[in-house]
Amino acid sequence: MMQIDVIGTRGFPGIQGGVERHCECLYRNMSEVSVRVFRRKPFLTPEAAAAKYPHIRFTDLPSTRIKGLEAVLHSLLATVISVFSAARVVHIHNIGPAMFSPLLRLTGKRVVLTYHSANYEHDKWNLIEKLILRLSEKIALATAHRIIFVNSIQRDKYPERIRRKSICIANGITPMTSCADTSFLQHLVLKPKKYLLTVGRITPEKGLDILIRAFRKLRTDTKLVIAGAPDQNSSYLHTLQSEAGTNGRVVFAGFVQGDNLAQLYTHASAYVLASRTEGFPLVLLEAISFGLPLIVSDIDATRLLPLAQVSYFETGNSEALSRKLTEFLTAEHASDYVCHTVNVLNYDWRNIASQVIKVYRSEKISY
Repeated sequence: MMQIDVIGTRGFPGIQGGVERHCECLYRNMSEVSVRVFRRKPFLTPEAAAAKYPHIRFTDLPSTRIKGLEAVLHSLLATVISVFSAARVVHIHNIGPAMFSPLLRLTGKRVVLTYHSANYEHDKWNLIEKLILRLSEKIALATAHRIIFVNSIQRDKYPERIRRKSICIANGITPMTSCADTSFLQHLVLKPKKYLLTVGRITPEKGLDILIRAFRKLRTDTKLVIAGAPDQNSSYLHTLQSEAGTNGRVVFAGFVQGDNLAQLYTHASAYVLASRTEGFPLVLLEAISFGLPLIVSDIDATRLLPLAQVSYFETGNSEALSRKLTEFLTAEHASDYVCHTVNVLNYDWRNIASQVIKVYRSEKISY
């Protein structure tokens, strides 16, 4: 059985983050290969620490929660261990953790990179950190034998020598069923169809500051629910809470998963994605699967899906978003904002896992 080492995720199950959810869904559907995932101890929940899968083993390494050092230290440790492992393929998720991938090439490992997003575009990084991430990107793209892009528009930005060894494999979706229960809503003091929903990490690139400023201008009894938790520190969350005020119109639900998340999707009046940048937003597929009206920022990632034109607003413009929210809340037909042209069954993780395994087994290597 082929052995794969995985670097670049904080771990799973039950750990917040797009890459974390991607890895959990992907590797759980790879029973025909043996997978070893390097996880970061400070982020492991009791559920994650106790998790067991027949074909997956975990190596939990010490790490730090200090922004800028977390991924670097963990990736260095994981890379050194992989150099001496029996794994034929090392799969690295995102450009930052690929900084040390030349060590893997020098020792004969096959390096597969999944390019989730251009991390240096995220506002949480300072100038020096962004320069380091750009350097990591150059190293990652040059070193990887094969590159998987989740965003075809991102792939097309690179020269032909990079595209030649690349493939586009979009993210998938884990089906959730509608939930008639409203106990979690009651806990949050919410009424069905009387709140707007957004889901994701509380980080600046998600545009939550724009969303809150836009929402506060509305005269409505509809609430705004933000389901997610902050990243390494809570300073951005404190800024958002201050912006939201104390009248209870903006509800911070924290990190939500399972049945509670299904409740939020089932009973929301619409889904709002205000991100400044994204790779391929899993949450947007989830919202589509629940048939929710969509209000989204006009970025490359949201243009990957054939959404209704009325759903878009100008990225980073709180006035434009406020007008769009008002337009939606006063519209006669909310269904105009629903995406009717995406079949979420086409984003099946089992098919995606099969495609990735073909990449692992490909003998033709482009340099």
